[in-house]
Amino acid sequence: MKFKQLGIFSKASVIWLGIVMFMVVFGQWIPLPKPTNFDIDAMGVGLFDSLKHPLGTDSNGYDLLSNVIRGARPSMLISLISVGIGGLIGSTLGIISAYKRGKLDYIVNTLFNIVLSVPALVLGLALVAVLATNPDPNIEVPTSRRVIVIILSLTIVIIPILGRIARGATLSWSNREFVVAARSMGMKDSQIIMKHIVPNVLPAIYAVAFLAIGVVIVVEGSLSLLGVGIVDGVSWGSMIARVRGDLEYAPHSMIVPVVVLALTVIACNQLGDILRSQLDSREGRL
Repeated sequence: MKFKQLGIFSKASVIWLGIVMFMVVFGQWIPLPKPTNFDIDAMGVGLFDSLKHPLGTDSNGYDLLSNVIRGARPSMLISLISVGIGGLIGSTLGIISAYKRGKLDYIVNTLFNIVLSVPALVLGLALVAVLATNPDPNIEVPTSRRVIVIILSLTIVIIPILGRIARGATLSWSNREFVVAARSMGMKDSQIIMKHIVPNVLPAIYAVAFLAIGVVIVVEGSLSLLGVGIVDGVSWGSMIARVRGDLEYAPHSMIVPVVVLALTVIACNQLGDILRSQLDSREGRL
């Protein structure tokens, strides 16, 4: 579907995600106050009350616009990496197990169900507590270590989600006439999977992947709010965690990152719905 054919809400979602990706790629070169610099003379400045701070500042004097732009990169990269790696592993397992069937399919499907039974936040908390916590509370855990553990936990969550989607789509496509014909002609299983199964399964995976990106953004923010995610306001979630005490004195300092995070999640969900509707219409034509 072309951009012109999209509805207003869908166009707005595409434009917003384009702005977010612009912040991810070029945010560090935008001429704004440094996100780590606090302005003593402008603590708690409201929205649009200052030309120097268009979105205002929090109670510590940190520029909200600079921090929102800085937070876009870790929040989106964590989501994209987690969904990318988890989708690759889960899809591979789902496609192969559904095509081969038998014991392999039973084992993989059982593992998917086991992982899905564990809430994402519980898994993230457990992994961070074990892998990203020092016995000595006086020793600070490096941010890079926390990021790796968070990506690991979110990847584990994504694997069964996209894996089950790939498995279900493979079960549907593996019985189509062109696949049966390819088998009867002596084509190898690996060739059938790569040539006939994967291209037809990918659209379903893409559709759910956008929904998964939104879920991962929310989970990462939740982990930061619980104090086990990224610290020092580096991501949107940790930015919200840092200003949660400002709700009474400077409510805009929390509203701004919450709105940005919510709009990004809504936009990802909308694009996922668009791709899913395209997939449904494609299935109908077939």
